[in-house]
Amino acid sequence: MNLATVVDAHPADAQAVVDDDGGWTFGQLRERAARRRGRLAAAGVAPGDRVAIITPAGALFVETYLAVLGLGAIAVPLNRRAPAAELDAEVAAVGADVAVVAGLRDPGAGAMLRTRSVVIGDDEAADDGTASMLEAAPRPVVEAAADAPAVLLFTSGTAGAPRPAVLTHGNLRANLENVDGRRSILGPDDTTVCSVPLFHVMGLNSILGAALRSGATVVFRDDFDAASVLDAVDRHRATALVGPPTLWSALAAADPGPGPLVTITTAVSAAAPLDATTVSAAQECLGIRLTQGYGLTEASPTVSLGLGLDCPALSVGLPVPGVEVRIVDADGSDTLAGDTGEILVRGANVFPGYWQDPDATAAVLRDGWLHTGDIGVVDDGWLYLVDRAKELILVSGFNVHPGEVEDALSSHRAVRAAAAVGRPDGHTGERVVAYVVAAAGETVDPRDLLAHCRTLLAGHKCPREIVLVDELPTGLGGKVRRRLL
Repeated sequence: MNLATVVDAHPADAQAVVDDDGGWTFGQLRERAARRRGRLAAAGVAPGDRVAIITPAGALFVETYLAVLGLGAIAVPLNRRAPAAELDAEVAAVGADVAVVAGLRDPGAGAMLRTRSVVIGDDEAADDGTASMLEAAPRPVVEAAADAPAVLLFTSGTAGAPRPAVLTHGNLRANLENVDGRRSILGPDDTTVCSVPLFHVMGLNSILGAALRSGATVVFRDDFDAASVLDAVDRHRATALVGPPTLWSALAAADPGPGPLVTITTAVSAAAPLDATTVSAAQECLGIRLTQGYGLTEASPTVSLGLGLDCPALSVGLPVPGVEVRIVDADGSDTLAGDTGEILVRGANVFPGYWQDPDATAAVLRDGWLHTGDIGVVDDGWLYLVDRAKELILVSGFNVHPGEVEDALSSHRAVRAAAAVGRPDGHTGERVVAYVVAAAGETVDPRDLLAHCRTLLAGHKCPREIVLVDELPTGLGGKVRRRLL
């Protein structure tokens, strides 16, 4: 059952991964993963141990990830660009026993990590005197139960502050099978470009996991910029591209024309809601028809997908086979079609909980269902995302969805981006405060913007205050981090 065996069936000469240093065929990847298992075992890694992987996205990460899983240990992918204090806190939170590090942005981070051993780089001998990876004796993959933890991923998903979510071998494999039950994103003849970090579940399982399972080639771009992705797609004749809306809007803003992306036959946007402007820009500037997916770390991640369906562009499609979805009201009763409610998810892809945090786990896993904290609605049979439940603003007893306010603000020509949050108010309980980024060449007049909102929104939904900012804080998936505002 060990997820590391997903690479075993593919031809040895088929290209598996490509990065700036070259890459490996599946045969080379299997051999190097076996030797890295030997290297990690020599460093004392045993089943159940946590191993932090703090490297650029590329061949080194992939072979290390497979090696950790293959030993029955637990992989903990972390952001190599994070400051030393943050990395140290995350390593401490999961009790990581060993860290494999390369390309740290903060040079002091490696020395700070509180682990039994730090394996530096690729083929170098470590400070503990053990052999380099290429000198290590290969180790076979051990058996792993479906419910054995495979990965810990830090997420603020459904439970507020970031905490490590446990994803098992069975969770990750089940979700790859869920997606294939609708229509495979990748096959053995496909090539995809991955510019999504591998410490994000979309990069780790939806892109890398799908490629390893299907025998496709994955080309890594560790530092995202539109020109680099366009060049990689063109040069490697990529057929599939998956990423958040920020990827698609950046590619469209580069305005390359359809030429560089002419080989793309599968284009999926996920990790954050897709807006009509990005859909239109992808079609007009890139010649791409985008489909949406919806998921979250705690679901490994895919819950629903529009791929293979003739669904509206702004819908997130239908639940993938093997995943059940309910939409419930505040009392936990199923809503009627057209009524909004919280999205609940059940399936083999749903995680068992947060690492050593039963209270946080109990808050989101109840009666066998994952309470996502996301607000959805079914319209004409299709699932749509509306907003986050925990970010609702309560004004005089009325729920206000920040997304509705933001859509109204963003429809003004002078606004490039907007975020709405709730602030305490002695009269109404909370008031709506909006943070606005002006469009290029435009000047935002708050009075004009408020008048515009009043033409689109009920009075209690209109912002009471507008704050002009240069940028909005966003996470890796492009979601606005409202709590920072």
